[in-house]
Amino acid sequence: SPPAGSLLAAEAMRAAGLLLAWALLRPAATHQCHLAGPGGVLRFTDTHAEIRVPALHRVPSSLDPLYGLVRRCLDLIQQNPLPTELLRAALNDPGSVRTSQVVQYELGYVVCAAVALLFTVAVPVAGMCFCYCRSRRRCGGRLRAHRRSLGCRRHCLLACLSLTSLVILTSVVCAFVTSQRVKGQMEPGLGAVPATLRTLRQHIANIPQGVQMVVDQFEVPRQQIISDLGGLSWSVGLSIHAQLKAMTYAALADLQDRAGDLQTSLHHLQILDKTVRALASARAELEPALRERRRRVVALLDDPRCTSCASVLGRAQSLELGADYSKVPSVEKVLKALAGLPRSDFAEMIRQGNGTFNSIPELAVERMAQVIQDLRDEMARMTEKVQSIANSFPLPDYTRPVSEALVKAEDRSQPYLREVERFEQYRWIAGTVLCSIILLILACNVIGMVLGAYGLSKREDPSDYECRGEAGAKFLLVGVGLAFLFSWLLILLVFATFLVGGNIQTLVCRNWVNQEIYKFIDTPGNLPPSMNLTRQLNLRRDSNLSAAYRECKSGAGLWEVLQLDRSYDLDEHLKSPKYTADFQKRLGDFTARLGDVRLLRSEGRQDLETFARSGVDEVDYRRFQEEMKNPVVQTSLPGLARSLEGLQKMQRNGTVAGRLAAEAQALWQMQNSTVQSQEALVAKLGESVRFLSHLAPHLQERVKTTLATIASVEARLPMQAQQILRQEIGCFTRKELRYFMQYLNWVGQTLREDVASCQPLATALDNGRVILCDRIADPWNAFWFSLGCCTFFLIPNIIFAVRLTKHFRPIRNRLM
Repeated sequence: SPPAGSLLAAEAMRAAGLLLAWALLRPAATHQCHLAGPGGVLRFTDTHAEIRVPALHRVPSSLDPLYGLVRRCLDLIQQNPLPTELLRAALNDPGSVRTSQVVQYELGYVVCAAVALLFTVAVPVAGMCFCYCRSRRRCGGRLRAHRRSLGCRRHCLLACLSLTSLVILTSVVCAFVTSQRVKGQMEPGLGAVPATLRTLRQHIANIPQGVQMVVDQFEVPRQQIISDLGGLSWSVGLSIHAQLKAMTYAALADLQDRAGDLQTSLHHLQILDKTVRALASARAELEPALRERRRRVVALLDDPRCTSCASVLGRAQSLELGADYSKVPSVEKVLKALAGLPRSDFAEMIRQGNGTFNSIPELAVERMAQVIQDLRDEMARMTEKVQSIANSFPLPDYTRPVSEALVKAEDRSQPYLREVERFEQYRWIAGTVLCSIILLILACNVIGMVLGAYGLSKREDPSDYECRGEAGAKFLLVGVGLAFLFSWLLILLVFATFLVGGNIQTLVCRNWVNQEIYKFIDTPGNLPPSMNLTRQLNLRRDSNLSAAYRECKSGAGLWEVLQLDRSYDLDEHLKSPKYTADFQKRLGDFTARLGDVRLLRSEGRQDLETFARSGVDEVDYRRFQEEMKNPVVQTSLPGLARSLEGLQKMQRNGTVAGRLAAEAQALWQMQNSTVQSQEALVAKLGESVRFLSHLAPHLQERVKTTLATIASVEARLPMQAQQILRQEIGCFTRKELRYFMQYLNWVGQTLREDVASCQPLATALDNGRVILCDRIADPWNAFWFSLGCCTFFLIPNIIFAVRLTKHFRPIRNRLM
């Protein structure tokens, strides 16, 4: 059996463990909610009616070096800045514009026009003169005499003509490519103008539908919140049960231990009382029989005929009773105090307490059913509140002027776009035909040079006629004739496309990139009242096109650019408390008692208190233990019997020997029948005494601790359950508010950036610049630049070809 000290230490550790479990498992005021996992992020469907304007960008090209060269040439030709005074006069009073102003601004183009005019007149005149001389056999004829330097001159002319032909070929290829690129970009570029305007109108017209679709996405958080409400009460109950079960189960286990102590103590007290009575009765019966047996054995051993009996005589004389249990304390008073206990069924009481505590989740579901239904109804009312976002959105009234301006722009642009498309068709046809003629001229050059060179290699005498050399000379002259015949058309096409493309680049594109056009439009008085974009687009009075463009490009909403920022504040309409105040209040006001658990009824408490006052701990169990140390008989009956049996064998007198055998037999019978039964009772008594002696010193403390723990747990359970309820509801509220905030933030972002964004307007302007300047003007200007190179290089081509023809014909006079 464990000593009392170790039992006390075990009980102290048990109490400390109970307190530690209480301290660790009690809900703290700073209880942290579990953060929402991936499931806490809502996914909204992009089903609004927003129509995007795809942003276009400049596409890198292998012709970019050529485009850059042309732009630098145009910057040299037109070095004047944007002519604000000239444009203001042209827009407000066209009659007041003086030709001198236009010439001064377009001075670079005037110089180029003069050069083109000179080329247009001079080259055909030179061609007619060449034809006249040719008719007189003076130009393109034959060499008069053969000289040794003719071979060097011939090779030099061949190289120069080949080089000019190569330059013309490169230029005409670039002209073909850029012309085709202009044609390929012009049709989609022109089609993009009305398409973009229609897209902008649809974007603005569909704002109400888009807003409604955004509002309808409230169904996503609503369904999520309703789903969470369905599991709220059960989750709260489980949380209360999980956080309080260790404390409650420990208290119930302690109560079960005290009930067990009561039952076991009562059992051992009854055994102790009954055993003591039985031992006292058995001692009274054994005493006369033992006294008579001692007298008979002493008389036998004292007989002179008994040989060697003196050695056993002393032991026989000390044969008397040992332990006297009539001297131990009586437990009748304790048994009387405990009579009728336990009056309570502790097992049933503990089962009921355990069942009540385990039913907290079901109780939470029952108690919270009404508030859950109220919150579901509140969600329906919240849907109506969110609908007010769409109902109060004022953009349609303010965007009507923008839509009307877009309609006018689309209608007015159609005739111009058709004319541009028609003239582009003419340009492409003319460019293709003239580029083909240039290729024909180059073909004549190549064939002429090949035939001429071949003829020279086959001619033995320079004065001999050689048909292939003559054919080569004629091919060269055909190319010269074509050059004279079509050069004026080439220069006219070059100048016409140069004048249009150059002004688009220097007047529009260059000033569009550096924002000078926006500054001109923003300056009051530059535009006539009919073109007042600030008024037509319904911009703020303190705003202008540049500011509106920058705001739109940065992602501002239409209400910020239009005159809505003071009458409609989107952030104010998207504040969460406006929609969630009632929802929060219902959750915040809810309260319910979920921890009313009765662990110990009053009759059970009385049983334990009676047990503690019964005096079990006042009985002197040491008296029992001391008495139990004494044997039932002082002298060992088995030892004395064996001694008598040993003496019997030593006797010569048969009568003495027989009497010794009979006495030994009588002692064995007494030992087996009476003494052993009493020793069994003593052993049984020892078990009860040990249990009671170990329990008694700590009985009062244990019972008091158990009763105090039970009372404390019963008192704290409702309070702690209420605290956990508040914490869980607080966590739930914050979690659901995060859903609201996700939705409202998404609404604000979607309305600003998609549905009611003015970014498509800025994107349309940027796309217009990309289409006009990067995709049309750049290849257009590269076309006239390449074709111009072809045209101007025809002059050295004519000179070299005419002079080379003489070398392919026979020499008139041969010098020896």
